[in-house]
This record gives sequence, C-alpha cells and structure tokens, in this order.
Amino acid sequence: MTAQEIFEKLLNEDKILSMSGKIEFFFGGVNIVVKQKDIVGNVIQEWLQGWLDKNKIFYSVNTNSQMPPDFFLSEDKTKNLLEVKAFNRNASPGFDIADFRMYAQEIINKPYMLHADYLIFGYDMSDEGIVTIKDLWLKKVWEITRSMENWALNLQIKKNVVHKIRPGLWYKIGKNNFPMFESLEDFISAIEETVYQNPVTRNEAANWKKNFLKSYENFYGIKLKIPRWTDISEKYQNK
Repeated sequence: MTAQEIFEKLLNEDKILSMSGKIEFFFGGVNIVVKQKDIVGNVIQEWLQGWLDKNKIFYSVNTNSQMPPDFFLSEDKTKNLLEVKAFNRNASPGFDIADFRMYAQEIINKPYMLHADYLIFGYDMSDEGIVTIKDLWLKKVWEITRSMENWALNLQIKKNVVHKIRPGLWYKIGKNNFPMFESLEDFISAIEETVYQNPVTRNEAANWKKNFLKSYENFYGIKLKIPRWTDISEKYQNK
C-alpha cells in the first residue's frame, strides 16, 4: 500500500478525524490516564505501526532513527518511504525534519530519500487526557519547509552552530509567515546555500551541488536544474 492509500484509508474509511482515545499507563497495580501532551507524538507513531499490523499492510522499520523514513512500505527500500510526524495542533509544529549536516550528506548518498512522504498528525489532548486528531496531512519535505531570517533554511541554531532543519507553518497563510518551498529544486537550492552559510560545512560547498546532481542523475536518469539561491530568495522572504 502506498502512503497516499494509507492517508486516504485513515481519513475516508477509518474516519480518524472523528475518533478519540486516551493513553493509559498500568504499573504496580495503579492505572492512570496520561495527560502529558509531550508524549503523544511518539505514541501516535507506535499506534500507526499497530494500525499497519492490524490492517495487514506491508512495512519494515528503518533501523536508523536519525534519518527519514520511519517506514519502508515496499521491499524495494528506495520507493514508498513513509515518515511520521505529530504535533500539538494548538501550537506550532515542534518536530524536527532531520539533523542538517547528516541530511545534506544523506541525500547525496540516497537521493530517493528526498521523495519520502510525510504523514503528519495534528493532535489535541483535553485536560482529561482525551486525544483527538484535528488534522492529517500528507506532504513532501519541500512542502513543509521554508527559509528564515538570514538563513536559506529554517534551522535550529544553538550557540551559532546549526543543528536541525525545522518545519514551517504549511497550513497557515498570513502576513507574518515565510512561504513554503514551491518545488524540490528550490528546496535543494536552499540546502546548497545553507551548506555555504554554515561555517562547519562551508568547505564542502564548492562540490556539494555537483555531487548531488551527479548522484540524482545516476539514480533517476534526470538532470535537475537547481536555481541559484540569490535568484529565488526574494520569493521566500517573510511577507
């Protein structure tokens, strides 16, 4: 089953947006309903794995938890890749896309990783611990990422060191929002620019795009045309 088919089954057959549930913990003869919202995302990913098992949908789990995807949906592990994300719908997305440096290298070695599908759950938990799914999206990585002030990519930066790629508000359009990337090519342009901007990876910048394009063409037989960031940066600024 493809990611699109899973998405449609959850929405249209299972009616996931009308379901509700709770997280219970049984320990030492004490049973409680968990009311801590910060664990819901991890539980949803485990729940989805149980859902796949219940529906007898083929999958295998990625042993590398640091990189997408979470699940391979076919025996050919270069196709039908599924990454699962979840966040509190009453707040901004708090999840990470990936470690920037690892991701920039990984997509050269595995260009097919760029085409993973992101199944994103927007959940709510009431004061009584009742969990509901308010929104469900299926997106590509460039459809949920953006630039930020002074950087081509939206990043987690600590003590001037680049760490994680962070998502944008793909579901909200407004004056104070940065637009999401319009295409794979623009997303790659932003990664190349960030490789250059980041002091830790700047030495890799001269050959990064060349190596990526060669790898992508070898795998897909397609010559991508990646624009220069300076030519497209204006359309990705805060409007």
